[in-house]
Amino acid sequence: MNILQAVVLGIVEGVTEFLPVSSTGHLLVAERLLGLDVGSDALTGFTAVVQIGAILAAVAYFFRDIVGLVASFFRGLAGRRDADFRFAVAVLLGSIPIAIVGFVLRDVVKELQALLVVGIGLIAWSPVMVLAERRAAQDRAERSLTYKDALVIGGAQCLALMPGVSRSGATISTGLLRGLDRVSATRLSFLLGIPALVGAGLYELKDATKGDASTAVVLLATVVAFIVAYASIAFLLKFVSSHKISAFVPYRVALGVVIIAAVLIARAT
Repeated sequence: MNILQAVVLGIVEGVTEFLPVSSTGHLLVAERLLGLDVGSDALTGFTAVVQIGAILAAVAYFFRDIVGLVASFFRGLAGRRDADFRFAVAVLLGSIPIAIVGFVLRDVVKELQALLVVGIGLIAWSPVMVLAERRAAQDRAERSLTYKDALVIGGAQCLALMPGVSRSGATISTGLLRGLDRVSATRLSFLLGIPALVGAGLYELKDATKGDASTAVVLLATVVAFIVAYASIAFLLKFVSSHKISAFVPYRVALGVVIIAAVLIARAT
């Protein structure tokens, strides 16, 4: 992998990690177009580590919130429990399903890394995003999150193990269906993604430089992902304050159709 390929993948990861369009799907498409060995342990590890750059952007963006939640969590353990303590515990609970399912099904997930699966996932989840917006009451803020809400939304995050579904698309949609307002559902999606993706990145770290990508190239892609993802987070939070997440559906469906058509044409020739 050369520097240009690494930068391109860093940009793709940064732009798509938090938008409800599937970063995994876009990375698979980009890797194919760049002629990389899709499915290799080295590339899987590289991708997971670059994702940490995007997640660190979320940590930086929500740093004060995270510090406040951690402080509230430990105060709660000492007996001084408040709404922030309950919210912190809820986020931790919501992170458990993806940790368990992702580890148990890690080999199955690797088998799903195919463009046809990406196209199907992009199209299949789009109606859920439309339904979520139509049924959304949006009458609850994030501090009203219950432990049941967290487990349900965290469970939905597991659906994103199928490329094309989109982790943010799954969690934001489920949050809306649970009555959260759009901004709260989006912020929760970011917070739930931090432990999940950092864990995945650390697990795959051993494979990140097995291929021809040097440590410097991996770090460069990670830094690029961090910078672009930070801007992407700011954009999405501003966007959802006045727009529906179903606004991304036409793009998802169009891309899904193009991918499926390209795969079928390639197979027929």
